[in-house]
Amino acid sequence: MLRLRAALREFFPAALQAFDDLTASDALELLDRAPDPDRAAQLPRLTIAAALRRAGRRNLDAKADMIQQTLRRDQLRQPGPVQHAYAAIVSSQVQLINILNIEIAELGQVVADHLGRHRDAERYLSLPGLGPVLGARVLGEFGDDPHRYTDSKARRNYASTSPITRASGSRRVVLARYARNRRLGDAVHQWAFCAMRGSPGARAYYQALRQRGTGHQAALRQLSNRLVGILHGCLKTGTTYDEATAWANLQPNP
Repeated sequence: MLRLRAALREFFPAALQAFDDLTASDALELLDRAPDPDRAAQLPRLTIAAALRRAGRRNLDAKADMIQQTLRRDQLRQPGPVQHAYAAIVSSQVQLINILNIEIAELGQVVADHLGRHRDAERYLSLPGLGPVLGARVLGEFGDDPHRYTDSKARRNYASTSPITRASGSRRVVLARYARNRRLGDAVHQWAFCAMRGSPGARAYYQALRQRGTGHQAALRQLSNRLVGILHGCLKTGTTYDEATAWANLQPNP
């Protein structure tokens, strides 16, 4: 996608203004049909609207008009031979992204099938923000030995979501853990971000932290720390996630 963006920036910047996501199916379809400014300016509005409809977009008329007007806007051009060369690069990158999107979907289905056979799959997938791929990542990094973590604190420490407290005399400092399993740390960070979309409790917890003056990244760390503890409770008791039980007390950790 970065190679495609770089090529468009050199000879067809209007495409970057028309398409905010170069990996979206509608953008790829239209760039495949019209990989250079000349062909893009000739795209019929109906063709643009049809691509948007297949991609599941809303406000088709307004978006189709915006894209058509943007692609027909006057812009600086490269010489003809240079433009043809860049158009070939755009076409090849579009084809590569299309193939990769298909392979990603197929691999995601393989991961989902294998995760579904695991004894803890139902508990992992019941948690907000954890789908088959991200759930498999978290499960793979934590491991599935039920006796590996003595309590939720041990699991949170391994995930590096719990802070480090250093005290000397009257001075007390709370720091984030930077020596960590980065694969697991990145996964739980993404998990916390996604959980706010599907869990009112997670969203309220994050907002309460922000209202207290906690920064965005620090609030996500605290939310992920809470989610890891909830996950441990579900695995320990053999139960699935329950929104009311998980967020019965919404007060953030001090």
